[in-house]
Amino acid sequence: MSRLLPKVGGVFIQMEDEIAGISVALGASMSGTKAMTNTSGPGISLKAEQIGLAFMGEVPLVITNVMRGGPSTGLPTRPAQQDILQAQAPTHGDYQSIALCPGSLDECYTETVRAFNLAERFMTPVFVLLDETLGHMVGKAVLPPKDEVEKNIVNRRVYEGDPATYEPYNVPADEPAILNPFFKGYRYHITGLHHGPTGFPTEDAKLSQELIDRLFNKILAHKDEIESYEEYMLDDADILVIAYGSVSLAAKEAIRQLRAEGIKAGLFRPITLWPSPEEKIDEVCKKFDKVLVAEMNKGQYFKEIQRASGRKAETFDTLFKANGRPISPAEFKAKIKEMV
Repeated sequence: MSRLLPKVGGVFIQMEDEIAGISVALGASMSGTKAMTNTSGPGISLKAEQIGLAFMGEVPLVITNVMRGGPSTGLPTRPAQQDILQAQAPTHGDYQSIALCPGSLDECYTETVRAFNLAERFMTPVFVLLDETLGHMVGKAVLPPKDEVEKNIVNRRVYEGDPATYEPYNVPADEPAILNPFFKGYRYHITGLHHGPTGFPTEDAKLSQELIDRLFNKILAHKDEIESYEEYMLDDADILVIAYGSVSLAAKEAIRQLRAEGIKAGLFRPITLWPSPEEKIDEVCKKFDKVLVAEMNKGQYFKEIQRASGRKAETFDTLFKANGRPISPAEFKAKIKEMV
């Protein structure tokens, strides 16, 4: 990024630490620039306070987390998917998070573009969850044409009326704030405190409730704009595999090999992890008696799959690893053969 961003009019800034990195990104976003910051799980922990400010102030931001093993320093150079719940609730308080999880090199690009579009549309931080496997993967990627990307770019809304009547948070109950770029003729207040339509702090109970309700509603009322998933060889499958991120690559390879042996498995891959595609998870789980959930953690998304499907844990098979080693196609094959 340090080499490529300047070539397309962007700016790469190496700050002294994680807190400074997200602070600079927030300031850039407040001034109208599309901004992102990149880190891993421990960095998200350090950025948590400013992430909360972005949620409360409704400042759009893209945050990439190349996940590794934890807690604490954990396994810094090994793959994991141990920050799934962290992406759902990266800071204290009530809000709704958006988290996307690419499953290929192509999607590392396209889902980052989509993350920016969602951040600008809903005026919120959006997480892109990778892991060490994808983060260091080398291979061919098929990217969409530049003109196709550009025509689908989403920019934040702006207020064009009288500056004297501008109230950035005076919006419908299921829509995001309208924050004009700083230094462009419109003055307003951003705070981490509960606030009213003008952005200035308030302790009014009604305004506080309306604010928190709106932080939820602006996401949940528009899930159809946010949810994304892939169904792979499910039409005639007898066994359902649920996996995401780099784990889905091993799952697909195992499914192809098993089908050559006469075992019909298929994959459901959530790309948007939060808010979860809960209706679709419920729908696909109802079609299969045999369901395998695989993650590089101890079952963080498995809990959401249980909730969405209404099925008890014992009705699933699981393949969990939290030792910093990826799940291999051979491990998938062995587990699925046990289920046949």
